[in-house]
Amino acid sequence: MLKATLRSFLAHKGRLLLSALAIILSVAFVAGSLIFSDTVTRTFDRLFASTSADVTVEPKQDLKSQVPTGQAQTVPAALAQRLAKVPGAGSVHADVSVQNITVVDSANKSVGPTTGAPTIASDWYVTDRSPVALTSGEAPQSGDEALLDADTADKKHVKIGDTLTVLAQPGTFKVRVVGIATFKTTNPGAALVFLDPGTAATQLLGSASRATSIEVNAAKGVSDAQLKRRVAAAVGTGPYDIKTADEQAKSAAADLGGFLDVIKYVMLGFAGVAVLVGVFLIVNTFSMLIAQRTRELGLLRALGADRRQVRRSVLTEAVLLGLVGSTLGLAAGIGLAAGLIKLMSTFGMNLKTTEMVVGWGTPVAAYVVGIGVTFVAAYLPARRAAGVSPMAALADAEIAGIGKPLRTRAIVGSVVGVLGAAALAGCATATRTASSASLLGLGVVLTLIATVIAGPLLVRPVIRVLGGAFPALFGSVGRMSQRNALRNPRRTGATAAALMVGLALVGGMSVASASMSKSFDQQIDKTLGADFVIQNSNFVPFTQEVTDAVRGTKGVGLVVRQRFAPVAVRLPDGKRVETTAAGYDNGVDDVAHVTYVAGNTAAALAPGSLGMDRGFADDHHVRVGSTLPVEFPGGQRTSLKVGALTDQDNSGGFGMQGGLFFGISTVEKYVPGGQDSALYVDKSAGTNADRLRANLDRTLAPYPQVQVRDQADYKKLVHDQIAVLLYLVYALLGLAIIIAVLGVVNTLALSVVERTREIGLLRAIGLARRQLRRMIRLESVVIAVFGAVLGLALGLVWGVCTQQVLALQGMKALAIPWSTIVAVVIGSAVVGIVAALLPALRASRMNVLAAIAHE
Repeated sequence: MLKATLRSFLAHKGRLLLSALAIILSVAFVAGSLIFSDTVTRTFDRLFASTSADVTVEPKQDLKSQVPTGQAQTVPAALAQRLAKVPGAGSVHADVSVQNITVVDSANKSVGPTTGAPTIASDWYVTDRSPVALTSGEAPQSGDEALLDADTADKKHVKIGDTLTVLAQPGTFKVRVVGIATFKTTNPGAALVFLDPGTAATQLLGSASRATSIEVNAAKGVSDAQLKRRVAAAVGTGPYDIKTADEQAKSAAADLGGFLDVIKYVMLGFAGVAVLVGVFLIVNTFSMLIAQRTRELGLLRALGADRRQVRRSVLTEAVLLGLVGSTLGLAAGIGLAAGLIKLMSTFGMNLKTTEMVVGWGTPVAAYVVGIGVTFVAAYLPARRAAGVSPMAALADAEIAGIGKPLRTRAIVGSVVGVLGAAALAGCATATRTASSASLLGLGVVLTLIATVIAGPLLVRPVIRVLGGAFPALFGSVGRMSQRNALRNPRRTGATAAALMVGLALVGGMSVASASMSKSFDQQIDKTLGADFVIQNSNFVPFTQEVTDAVRGTKGVGLVVRQRFAPVAVRLPDGKRVETTAAGYDNGVDDVAHVTYVAGNTAAALAPGSLGMDRGFADDHHVRVGSTLPVEFPGGQRTSLKVGALTDQDNSGGFGMQGGLFFGISTVEKYVPGGQDSALYVDKSAGTNADRLRANLDRTLAPYPQVQVRDQADYKKLVHDQIAVLLYLVYALLGLAIIIAVLGVVNTLALSVVERTREIGLLRAIGLARRQLRRMIRLESVVIAVFGAVLGLALGLVWGVCTQQVLALQGMKALAIPWSTIVAVVIGSAVVGIVAALLPALRASRMNVLAAIAHE
């Protein structure tokens, strides 16, 4: 049996090739994502470990905030003198390093990265752990001199002697580039500017008595843990975080982990789609191969092979296919990881392919996915093969079961479908986001399974409609193509299912994204009343100079500042919620349309008061007049009275979670030194909006990081952000279509082999080659469009239910992108034509007499 299995596998290797491609794609994405993330993690672990001081003293991070405030948290520089006296301390340095800056060249062009990586300004302090080394020019000796990293200098065409302008929190100053520093380790993509150590704190922090951290290196024979304990004793109970080099590296790696997780999960999402679509392809391939080998399997049974041996033979073929596909997929994954590493270099993260990490877990995962998926997909066809009777060796017929009634599928599919519909109905009627999202996920899975199970039941009614015009348009060729698609509903359903999965995802996400865009448009129209909004291009706060410049611009009337602050609020139900609150100037009612259910803007912005979203207040038993303990960064605490409750929906609220906001004087009092995140600007009386925009553009020309936006610009910004998500879904669709095309090609190719005698007879009685090719193309088109119709119908239901979940977050508009749906259906027909090209060509080239004699 083993010998027969190996010979059978080698005999059908051409037919199995397309199925192997699906496995290769699946494994490649799994292996590539693991190798890439392991490589980046290992590289940065080495970077952080090699550049961190033995012990670092930093300001205590009590509140975690995803919204930047523009404030650089500091420690007293004099602390370095006290720590220098700690037993076991070697070198001690008061470090200055900030990211709340913008650096521009003489043409007012930013020299910072455009990929989201920061621009970092630091004092020039050389140790054997410095990430860079001076390779050209000299070190900065005065406050108007600076070094620039080599990668930034090369990209932005900056050379020694050029003048740069640094826009820092304390003020703007100019520096002359006197040297270039080159990275000794991996360049994480940031732009680095180094200043004279004597003046860096004054220029970057506004005071020579402040530092951003104190770095302490241990004397010989003193461990990091010992030094940390001694430093902690010397520092006392102050508001500081004390970390060893290892702890600092782990903390930095954890911050980087979120970025890496996004890449990893996106790629694993591609792998998941490839696996799911590949399963249908493999099931179909093995089902057809077994159907064509009915006589061969019947002969094996007649010669004494029992059911278990036949089943084992088919599963062995599947394992061999999985083994080959996994090996090639692992190799492709290594190539994919290398491509990603090269791609990251274009974004400024200079990783090296020579340092690629292939951990033991990667090959294990690759082979588990490849072999496991193939084995599972081939199990049902293998069971069917084991049921072949020895009498089948005497018959020229397909395997028993092809014409079997679909009663079982109907029952199981109906039960699963009803459960899925109930989950989606529960999702649409739920009042809490978490439960609604959970029901949505359950409903999506169950309805997908139900559609796959019941797909063959839908083949005859749907394809009769889709192909109903074929006989009238193409005559007998059209009629035969329609009947060929109806001949085996199981096969047609399984072939179409591969395309259905990808298009269901696209349909659902298209509806969700269109609904989000429409909801945000309505929310912007509803809430934004300002003529213009001044914001940083990546929403990072800007300096006071920008605010002053805008206020002094001709034609500017009212200017309302927005400034964020991380807070922790203790609520009446006993919960402590960390969130971000926003501070505003008086005049909010003139630049924003705020709907209040209790109180008003004046009450919310009054000293000692705050406002919040009504839904958040109801969830935590907060009422107008409630007094809440509020904690700000640095351990500062106060109590604020709830002066107003808004009904802005969470998508349009002022703050983050809870929609908390208060007067900007409260932010300035408890978070001193912060920067403005946005300015809401109204034109003065008698000023034209277009003229004011031109004036603002001229005023802000020296500040390239700042953008002037009106309502249309704001809408475009939101649409562009949503489009990024949609592009990812389209990429998933592209992958699914590639595998689905392989599935259609495979099905048609095997179908042509199966119908060899039939094709020969048709050719013998006068069917022309061109007519034969058209018949196979039409069959392919109707199968592809059938998959598209099922997928889009399912996707529309998913999309509408997803919009119901979004509605609980305030995005209440429903939009269905009909143009996208029509384009997808037309595209599916094109996919069907492309998939049929090779099988149709092969069929038309058959020798008529050889085809008639084929068994």
